[in-house]
Amino acid sequence: MASAQHNIDCDLLIVGGGINGAGIARDAAGRGLSVVLCEKDDLAAHTSSASTKLVHGGLRYLEYYEFNLVRKALIEREVLMRSAAHIMRPLRFVMPHAKGQRPALMIRAGLFLYDILAKREILAGSSGINLRSHAAGKPLKPEFTRGFIYSDGWVDDARLVVLNAIDAREKGATVFTQTRCAAVERQADAWQARLVRQGGEEIQVRARCMVNATGPWTADFLQTAAPEAKGKNLRLIKGSHIVVKRLFDHDNAYIFQHLDGRIVFAIPYEQDFTLIGTTDLDYRGDPAQVAIDQGEIDYLCELTSYYFSKPVQPADVLWTYSGVRPLVEDEAADAKAVTRDYRFELDQNGPALLSIFGGKITTFRKLAEEAVDLIAPALQNRHGAWTETACLPGGDLFGKEPQNRSVLDFEQFVHGLQQQYAWLAPKLVARYARAYGTRIHALLAGRARLADMGEEIAAGLYAAEVDYLRQYEWAGSAKDILWRRSKLGLHLPADTAAKLDAWLAANSIS
Repeated sequence: MASAQHNIDCDLLIVGGGINGAGIARDAAGRGLSVVLCEKDDLAAHTSSASTKLVHGGLRYLEYYEFNLVRKALIEREVLMRSAAHIMRPLRFVMPHAKGQRPALMIRAGLFLYDILAKREILAGSSGINLRSHAAGKPLKPEFTRGFIYSDGWVDDARLVVLNAIDAREKGATVFTQTRCAAVERQADAWQARLVRQGGEEIQVRARCMVNATGPWTADFLQTAAPEAKGKNLRLIKGSHIVVKRLFDHDNAYIFQHLDGRIVFAIPYEQDFTLIGTTDLDYRGDPAQVAIDQGEIDYLCELTSYYFSKPVQPADVLWTYSGVRPLVEDEAADAKAVTRDYRFELDQNGPALLSIFGGKITTFRKLAEEAVDLIAPALQNRHGAWTETACLPGGDLFGKEPQNRSVLDFEQFVHGLQQQYAWLAPKLVARYARAYGTRIHALLAGRARLADMGEEIAAGLYAAEVDYLRQYEWAGSAKDILWRRSKLGLHLPADTAAKLDAWLAANSIS
């Protein structure tokens, strides 16, 4: 196996296992390039699992005249949903209109532009709504009588990263997690890199080209790899979220506007909860140590309490998470105004080095495509783009090609699985369907009764699933399984992580 090798020659070494690195690995491997990806922690361990979980155009970016970014993201929404309907779904957003905000006619005009900037086949258009009669008005304070509703999408961000890595591996890439890029040296015709695995094993990689997709560490890595290069400056923006018990019964999300221009989302989350976020604060600490502070919790609670009849108190917060967004420094005074678009820095002073600056979940596929387009000539690769018309692993619900039906008829797919695997609880099959799509058949291969699932390590978490995650999805710890491959950590007792880690240690796999 490739993981046993101590010396590897490849076309492309990618450092960083977030959404950009995994997306580039997938695209490049699909073009026939030999690819090695290394990530010092788990896949999506940092920024890429700390998003607001949205596939969206970025409605608020219109006021900063980011029309190209918004249009690109709007096009990508439905491309992504068709490719992986099991981890993405359409979501309607309700925007209550309050006194002191932009005039209603201006908001309506902005939503009209949002509707027409890109073709829509799946998502419904925007409209005004009467909050006195609409279900979304019920949990709001009575003074909010008028609002708007529009469409975007929801995504399981951490699983999106994993699916890209799986596809990359299945197309020939070698993916190392818990593997640090300890040193790189630019030689005459290739990069020589020393990778160090968690257990101390060293791997020497010789690569014709290298991609720096290290997110918040991009500038630091560039300085180490090519100190003579003059790369773009990053502005690190901290975004934090809180999770509370479910605040409303309907399936719509809310977008709340603050008088200072910032916005906060309140989103149905994991059936029993509401996700609230995000903040936008400049950050200067270690990206690996980012965490929410009390001021952010108070801010998110206060803003949502301004709209909801039942106040949200800091004591209601069940879980929090924070991430650092590596955005391109553009001299914006206000953190919320910094561009979310991405930039490339291609250094061809010898073997090519491509550094990725910025980006967002929604445009990752396009970013990856453009990145490989940039480096392909240096690698004499003429394969061309391919990901727009390809499913991600598990997304081929009704055939190999991405199609609208996968999004629109997802419940039909779930119902069929519940009939096929009637020996499992319907709720569990539905969770598997959402997490694994058609890969559920690999998870359940050779099993025909509950006893075949192995030990129930925690409620609804069987040994069969844990082994699948370890074998196929690089999961190595309870945190990987409970908080990134799934969000079971929200549903299970607090001591589950310790029990699962003990089980993992006692039940190693070859």
